Amino acid sequence: MAEKEMKVSAIAEGTVIDHIPCENTFRIVRVLELEGTKDVITLGVNFQSRKMGRKGVIKIGGRFLRKAEIDKIAILAPDAVLNIIKDYQVTEKIRPEIPDVITGIVKCSNPNCVTNHGEAGTRFTVISRKPLNLRCAYCERITGEGEIVLL
Repeated sequence: MAEKEMKVSAIAEGTVIDHIPCENTFRIVRVLELEGTKDVITLGVNFQSRKMGRKGVIKIGGRFLRKAEIDKIAILAPDAVLNIIKDYQVTEKIRPEIPDVITGIVKCSNPNCVTNHGEAGTRFTVISRKPLNLRCAYCERITGEGEIVLL
């Protein structure tokens, strides 16, 4: 039996997030608050990828991401590629990078930290990127990749 391939319609302008680890595709949908949007969203999970084996892809029509949103993607999908689409053409490719200091994006894993009681905003120093380890600027607790909760 011949293999069938389905095609997804192109977007006139917006952002395509490619090379997302499958397990984080829906987390990115939630973090970007795409559930209630009026924008056209195309979501694909478990697409074949030579580089990753399997990957997720999110197309967002009519929307370009802010820096804080790109930083969140960097944390959830450090190898992702953001394709900026204008007039149906890729005009720019962005490879999100985890910043050296992460502010207001990640929750501290220490329940006693001042940031978890509304007294201060969160701020972390990146200790390592692979695996991702963050040190809280207030309580100095290290939050590992498996413990990261985005705000």
